[in-house]
Amino acid sequence: MQMREMETLKHSDVNQAKKIDIRKTRVRWGEFLIESSLGLCAMISIFTTGVIIFILAQESLGFFEAVSPFDFFFGTSWVPLFEPSSYGVLPLLWGTMLITIGAALFAIPTGLASAIYLSEYASPRMRAVVKPVLEVLAGIPTVVYGYFALTFVTPLLRKMVPGLEVFNALSGAIVVGVMILPTIATLSDNALRAVPDSLRQGAYALGATSLEVTTRVVVPAGLSGVMASFLLAISRAIGETMAVTLAAGATPNLSLTFLESIQTMTAYIVQVSMGDTPAGGIAYQTLFAVAGLLFVITLILNIVSQWILSKFREVYE
Repeated sequence: MQMREMETLKHSDVNQAKKIDIRKTRVRWGEFLIESSLGLCAMISIFTTGVIIFILAQESLGFFEAVSPFDFFFGTSWVPLFEPSSYGVLPLLWGTMLITIGAALFAIPTGLASAIYLSEYASPRMRAVVKPVLEVLAGIPTVVYGYFALTFVTPLLRKMVPGLEVFNALSGAIVVGVMILPTIATLSDNALRAVPDSLRQGAYALGATSLEVTTRVVVPAGLSGVMASFLLAISRAIGETMAVTLAAGATPNLSLTFLESIQTMTAYIVQVSMGDTPAGGIAYQTLFAVAGLLFVITLILNIVSQWILSKFREVYE
């Protein structure tokens, strides 16, 4: 009787083991398909980036065969589409930096202050209203910002600033600052809210005021995320196209004032991409040289932001 029971148990164990093996096999096939799909998506991203780099490098090398790299990087005159031609990229680079600096001066303090308010002081009802409204700014098309600068910001500034041109760097910097404001506010708010509440309560227990808790405990604890938001926003400001094309104009120069018309690297790319420049010529290849320089600048900023996140990131339980 016991022998039969043991044989029955053995048969049941074998059948159960087969069922488990079959289930494991099915799960593994499903996991294999999921992993393959995810890997394919990653490979598509890498392939796309590689193709972009290859095209930019190939066309840029053709450009530098005709133009000296020294003249390109250190020249102070940018006249590629007319005779006599000049290919010094410094005016475009300076115009881009002028817009970026102006936008950062406007957006970084405003965005950080907004994040501190939302994270530390706003009531749940106020936060539920203010944050979605703030994030709506990120969904507005950039061309709308450009026309907003032309029809509202620039006329308003011309009433307050004498001698301000219709196309000017100040208007472009302001609208780009408004564009990157949601990036800074949202990412900084997430970084500050990730700081454990125990740190705040500990500071209050030591007699710190609300301002001291915010400035000396919460902000330093979330500094890595805040700095990363700054760099990501600056990367977007550097790569902004339509708003600065419409607001800042198309005059490449090394002006030290925000009151004059300038041209950024992205605005020049738009100008060449309009189709008036014949493909294959040296003027057409300037498009890829400028785009390659822009790609390198944004890549460096993204690498620096990732380094800051990994270097100064705080991990809390």
